[in-house]
Amino acid sequence: MHVEVAVTGIGIVSPIGSSVDEFWNNCTGGVSGVGPITRFDPSRVESKIAAEVKNFDPSPWIERKEARKMALFSQFAVAAAVQAWRDARLPEYLEAQIPEEGPHIDPDRVAVVVGNGIGGLEVFTESHAKMLQDGPDRIPPMTIPLMIANEASANISMRLGVHGPALTQVTACASGTDALGQALDLIRAGRADIVIAGGAEAAITEFAVGAFCRLKALSTSYNDKPQLASRPFDRDRDGFVMGEGAGILILERRDHALARDAKIRALFAGYGSSCDAYHLTAPQPEGVFGAKAIELALKDAGMKPEDIDYYNAHGTGTELNDPMESKMLKTAFGSLALTLKISSTKSMTGHCIAAAGAIEAIVCIKAIETGVLPPTIHLDNPDTESGCELDYVPNVAQFYPVRAAMSASLGFGGHNGVVIFKAVNT
Repeated sequence: MHVEVAVTGIGIVSPIGSSVDEFWNNCTGGVSGVGPITRFDPSRVESKIAAEVKNFDPSPWIERKEARKMALFSQFAVAAAVQAWRDARLPEYLEAQIPEEGPHIDPDRVAVVVGNGIGGLEVFTESHAKMLQDGPDRIPPMTIPLMIANEASANISMRLGVHGPALTQVTACASGTDALGQALDLIRAGRADIVIAGGAEAAITEFAVGAFCRLKALSTSYNDKPQLASRPFDRDRDGFVMGEGAGILILERRDHALARDAKIRALFAGYGSSCDAYHLTAPQPEGVFGAKAIELALKDAGMKPEDIDYYNAHGTGTELNDPMESKMLKTAFGSLALTLKISSTKSMTGHCIAAAGAIEAIVCIKAIETGVLPPTIHLDNPDTESGCELDYVPNVAQFYPVRAAMSASLGFGGHNGVVIFKAVNT
């Protein structure tokens, strides 16, 4: 039996807004979230800019004493999850449900799947420095439970009182997208009625920025004009900009959502995954296996290339990614790639690593709901010499009806994940 999966709630913490409305207004308005690094003194690193979450206050979603027990990536994840949970009009804490207030939601049938790349990196670096300075006996006792990557899903489970599987997906920059795919499979397999799924990351530390600089992956040419720095598909791109945040979706069996009269934002139609098996950090140059992931997602959704109206690109602004991704789309979509509407919202959010795929899935859902395509900002001189000659919705948002939208995430190690969402009435 085919099981349809609905999106009934979305929540976000991002460099351009920590609510869905604020995020979407800035995303469609072409607002850059990139600025000088404030998380640490960047004087010793080559890249001095990042897309930080501004003025983050977890108190609307997390009690202060509980927030102190969480690394920043967990705080972002829980904040986005509670936003999404409330958006889905679910009981605030399932273990305390009052039956007469509405349909009973079985907490044993609610799962959590969160993608994360690096865990509580600020906790690790601070605790390691403390050890070097004062010895192992002075390591803060909560270092491990704050630091480890699974704590985002664990904290969401505790905050919302749910007892289904609480899982963590780690596939580098594809983690958030692959977490959504794993959630889709859990519902289709009958293991859960609802899955709280997405990704979170908070790795803007001297260690991480310095390490990415050593890989020559980060933008360094725009330190004095940071809002111009993230330039996907542009001839003058010079690397990605570190971002942070979280995106969480409430995924629900469609009949379950209808039974409780939930608002369905979109349907989660399909997922595809592949691995380049090519290089630790570089993508396979022709995008062959990224194209394979697209083909698998289309097959999973029972759709054809012509059914996709909008594609949210991985679009990192690195020398290797953008030409490869353009080739990938030409392989997967053929001549239709020339008319496909494409944009990279990383031009505004920076690269939020494990959170990127989930945040960009929310972009797809909002594009379906509103018929507005966010732009790729700073696309002043498309790199046509490298094959970046497609319609990347340059600089200004466009009104365009979207029946179905696709997002791809391509991670270090060759991990490729693709998701497809479609309008409810398609």
